[in-house]
This record gives sequence, C-alpha cells and structure tokens, in this order.
Amino acid sequence: MSLPYASPRWPAATVTLGLWGLAAASVVFWGLRLTAPADALAPPVAAAPAATIDSTAVAQVLGAVNERSVAAATPEAASRFALLGVVADTAQRGAALIAIDGKPARPFRVGSQLVDGFVLQSVGLRTAALGASIGSPAAITLQLPVRPMAIPAPPAPVTAGG
Repeated sequence: MSLPYASPRWPAATVTLGLWGLAAASVVFWGLRLTAPADALAPPVAAAPAATIDSTAVAQVLGAVNERSVAAATPEAASRFALLGVVADTAQRGAALIAIDGKPARPFRVGSQLVDGFVLQSVGLRTAALGASIGSPAAITLQLPVRPMAIPAPPAPVTAGG
C-alpha cells in the first residue's frame, strides 16, 4: 500500500527540526554552565603531625640484620643445617641439597629462603653460605662432610687348579 500523498518537504523539515533542537539544547547547556557559581577554593588541609619512624624496624623490614643477633644465633642455628650436596658454577650460582632439623634434604636455589630468615646466599665447590639476605654478610658457612677414602680390598689369592 502506498501513501496517497508524500510531500518532498518532509525530509528537509525533519532535518531542520533536529538542527534547531540541537541548537536549543546547546544554548540551555551553556546558559546553565555560565550562570553556575564559580567553584570555591577548597579549605586548606590541616598539616598532619609528623610521624615518628622507627629506623630499626624499617631496616628489619628491608632485610637488615643486627650483627649481634646474627653472632648470637649462629652457634645453635648452624647445628640445624646439614649440607649434603652442591651444584655450583664459577659465578657461585646454583643449588644446594640441605637437610634442616634432621628432616629429609631438599634442594634450594641461590636466593631462596630456607627457614627463620636464612637465605642461601652462594654456593661453592664444597660449601654453601647462609645469611639473612643476599647482600648481607654470611652468618653460616656449611661444608660438605669429608668422606673417608675407600681402601681397595686386596686381590683374592689365585690358586692353581689341579
């Protein structure tokens, strides 16, 4: 079904009405925007009292260790660890097989934490250094146990068959 009368003016009239509507909306928006009161300055913020910082607590959080506590903890702490194997390279990176408190040995990479703030700092050919962090001085140096040399058994006597 077709419309009986279709005026060619409808599209132009619709576009014109839309443009006038946008113009009116723009005038209202900018009118409200310009007549609104200016933003007042925010009230000044009262200065907070200076916080006291405990430098020893901050140092402990960042990994610093009191030398006296390391020296005091070393004798009993050294007996907790047993070095059973080492895999090292020339840069003292690698891994170590360490038994802690008599439990089965576990492998630890350089930089990993063992227990109670002890980190595997470096490994050598037969040693492993433990400390509070990678950059701190070594608190404990573990060494592989020396294995007794096996003495070969004397050869069995040869008997003449007869």
